[in-house]
Amino acid sequence: MKPGAFQKIYCRLTNITKATCTLEAEGVGYEEMAYVQGRAAQVVKIAGNKVTLQIFEGTEGLRNDAEIIFTGKTPMLPLSEHMNGRFFDAFGQPIDGLIAVEGRAYPIGGPSVNPVRRKQPSELIATGIAGIDLNNTLVSGQKIPFFTDPDQPYNQVLALIALRAKVDKIILGGMGLTRDDYLFFKNTFEQGYGESKIIGFINTTDKSPVERLLIPDMALAAAEHFAVEKNEKVLVLLTDMTQYANALSIVANRMDQIPSKDSMPGSLYSDLSKIYEKAVQFPDGGNITILAVTTLSGGDITHAVPDNTGYITEGQLFLRRSPEVNKVIIDPFRSLSRLKQLVIGKVTRKDHPQVMNAAIRLYADAANSKTKLENGFELSDYDRRVLLFAEDYSRNILAIDVKLETNEMLDETWKLFGKYMTEDEAGMKQEFVDLYWNVKQIV
Repeated sequence: MKPGAFQKIYCRLTNITKATCTLEAEGVGYEEMAYVQGRAAQVVKIAGNKVTLQIFEGTEGLRNDAEIIFTGKTPMLPLSEHMNGRFFDAFGQPIDGLIAVEGRAYPIGGPSVNPVRRKQPSELIATGIAGIDLNNTLVSGQKIPFFTDPDQPYNQVLALIALRAKVDKIILGGMGLTRDDYLFFKNTFEQGYGESKIIGFINTTDKSPVERLLIPDMALAAAEHFAVEKNEKVLVLLTDMTQYANALSIVANRMDQIPSKDSMPGSLYSDLSKIYEKAVQFPDGGNITILAVTTLSGGDITHAVPDNTGYITEGQLFLRRSPEVNKVIIDPFRSLSRLKQLVIGKVTRKDHPQVMNAAIRLYADAANSKTKLENGFELSDYDRRVLLFAEDYSRNILAIDVKLETNEMLDETWKLFGKYMTEDEAGMKQEFVDLYWNVKQIV
């Protein structure tokens, strides 16, 4: 980069690590962008006149006499409607082979929305995945993670949600994606949309891990633009937040910070909060909903990343493979949407809460019956019927490949009640039984 007018230029580094460098400089701001020997960097620490920069492309081959140019600005992202259907890197540069986007520069990494500008979430976000929409209904302005083992098809689930969700804009933030994963998203969206409402910011495994730290800020800056200035309903999909946290750990370790639990930086809670708290429902109608993947190491839910995430977000979604139907399902026992009561039975059909509760109760009874079977106890007629109910419930409702509208998923569950249970065993209010019990039964 060639220096411009009034830009600060330095030519001496006092310390270099694998991810950061340090120099003596004055008049520099926190999070200000700089270029070190042509490599993009950002101020992450200021102690007196000692300034530490994280270098996104790594420091390999960097000389002590490298030229350092401070831009005087925090990271910016040019935004316009021409971004639709496009994919960009961590710096907002196109990676899809098309020309760069020109538009008004929008700052990234800003503060979350002032509470007085927030409205209580009250709008349904239908994902088209019945296992979510029936039992763990999402609400506009909500922030919720997928907790999943790395071998589960979480990116495929995000792609399905992106194709089915009834929102105005989808912003994808991909961190540490393989090249195959990136091409999967790109091809899926191109085939599913044509003139796409998807905008993607992607960091692949062949790029520096430190670049991942910019991806959520880029994605959320775009989301804020469309939600605030266009009053659009925006769904932000982030994958994988564990990769983001690992990049935080790399930088913190190179800065000799004392690690916290699981080698994560002590600032992990604040770093994650800064991202998740961008979820918001605006009074004028625009909103930002965040659905993020957090992969688990060996299924460890107590690891620092999911542990801190759980305190920040409003529930969680779990993926697991059901051996009974050999399909990946949304686990009804470990999943929870804490805001679903704001819309179920209000925005959705009035029988929704009753159907949800009855189905989960019967699914739990089936789990007890399965334990009896595995331990050699004799099964009752009810045990056998509830096991069959749970199998069909997993196959026809909970499986991620099931695509049903909200009323269709309720009707489908009523059919399962009628097929395997009596009215008393279903335990539904009589007013709903009178309306829906005679839905045409599954043959």
